[in-house]
Amino acid sequence: MEEEEGKLKSFLKWAGGIGISDTPLNEMRSSSCLGHSLCVSHFPDAGGRGLAAVRDLRKGDVVLRVPKSALMTRESLMKDDTLSLAVNKHHISLSSTQILTVCLLYEVGKGKSSWWYSYLMQLPRSYDTLACFGQFEIQALQVNDAIWAAEKATLKAESEWKEAISLMEELDLKHHLLTFRAWLWASGSISSRTLHIPWDDAGCLCPVGDLFNYAAPGEEAFNSEDAFVESSSWRNASSLQVNFSWNWEITEQYVVEQSDTNLLRLIDGGYEDDVSAYCFYARRNYKKGEQVALHICVSSAGHTGINLVLLSYGTYTNLELLEHYGFLLNKNLNDKAFIPLEPEIYSSCSWPKDALYIHQDGKPSFSLLSALRLWLTPPTQRRSVGHLVYSGSQLSAHNEIIVMRWITKNCEAILKNFVTSIKEDELVIHTIDVMQDFCASRELGNFPSAFEGEARAFLENKGQINGESGVKLLQSRQIRRCMDRWKLAVQWRLGYKRTLADCISYCTKALGELSSDNDSIISIHNST
Repeated sequence: MEEEEGKLKSFLKWAGGIGISDTPLNEMRSSSCLGHSLCVSHFPDAGGRGLAAVRDLRKGDVVLRVPKSALMTRESLMKDDTLSLAVNKHHISLSSTQILTVCLLYEVGKGKSSWWYSYLMQLPRSYDTLACFGQFEIQALQVNDAIWAAEKATLKAESEWKEAISLMEELDLKHHLLTFRAWLWASGSISSRTLHIPWDDAGCLCPVGDLFNYAAPGEEAFNSEDAFVESSSWRNASSLQVNFSWNWEITEQYVVEQSDTNLLRLIDGGYEDDVSAYCFYARRNYKKGEQVALHICVSSAGHTGINLVLLSYGTYTNLELLEHYGFLLNKNLNDKAFIPLEPEIYSSCSWPKDALYIHQDGKPSFSLLSALRLWLTPPTQRRSVGHLVYSGSQLSAHNEIIVMRWITKNCEAILKNFVTSIKEDELVIHTIDVMQDFCASRELGNFPSAFEGEARAFLENKGQINGESGVKLLQSRQIRRCMDRWKLAVQWRLGYKRTLADCISYCTKALGELSSDNDSIISIHNST
């Protein structure tokens, strides 16, 4: 722990030396980049390490400034003549993101001689994005669309790696940096951690800026088994693990007072030409000791004593978050569940396919309800009711009942066809937690000799691949990473199933109300 803190202190000092600061421009900076507005602290109820306010902060205050020279971009990395010459030969056939990925691996290959060494040591040593999932974890998603997305992500990453391999070989990268595993690490760093900059669509890596979203429940010292890096200059380095990594394309706006120039900002952070720096701002007032964290748009409710600065990431579903960032959210208002639909449903309406879904709370989307109302109307009558359908109106109680029954029947059929039920998935997650607790405590003497079901299949699958079993298998860091991804897969499919179950409840309630209204109408009619 003391070694970890020493390395972090050294990193912050390095960052301060290159101009990264939480101090206003007109005030003298300390040797560390933090201390005036922020400090690194630990928040056990909000993910682990993070940045806390060391004084009361006002909405609109600059809380961190990272100069352009400190940003890791293609431009800054390609000041290396060898790298620049090689990239210029291949730039036509590679995307900007592929080039930045190669640049990152090239910089890693320099080891301690890299100017960025202190920062590179802070990057996580592995990611949990879909492209990193093994075949067992992919199949554990159970839903065909999710399995296809994971397989597609892996194939895409492999294709991009093969396209870039000739450039990496020309740069004479060490063997372990040429591997697909190394590429997954580097591309994962770029995909999940880059910030938007106006002059390069590949984005940039921002030292210290990514501590805002730092969430590490457990930090592990680097081990060659857990990553592709094997050179002696990296082998004993600390690894400040992060669970959540973000692509900081900031879109959400907030209302500001026109009279206060400090509040005339639409985002939490962005690159500013007038100061040649990436600047981060407090979106609200903070009290001393509070966590200042840039997170996805999720309510701070439920975080005891912790209030989070919110950052918009558009409308990512949990599957998309898992694909690009390697995490998911228990309550994600943007999450969607897609169910198989008849081809005629798509052809009978003008709604795009990705608009026909069920919200996370179980409510069918406006477009899905409209499409089903139209499809379940006799073909000869569709033209006459089309204007009502697209306005969102119910066509009739009878039509609405048919719609609700159709959704209920199909959701029930989907849930029935899964290999595991909601309760069984909850038990699998509990079993994974038990297995992880054994790993974390290292008290493996009471390790269950025979896990059942999916847990047993996991151990057998990984044991066959690695030639290990039981306790020895769980002591492998690589296997524990697989276990983390397996858990994410189970959590995702459980969320999908809960959404379908909630949809059944929603439709059942709607059917009850429709039946009640219909009975009332009949009663009134009979009385007259």
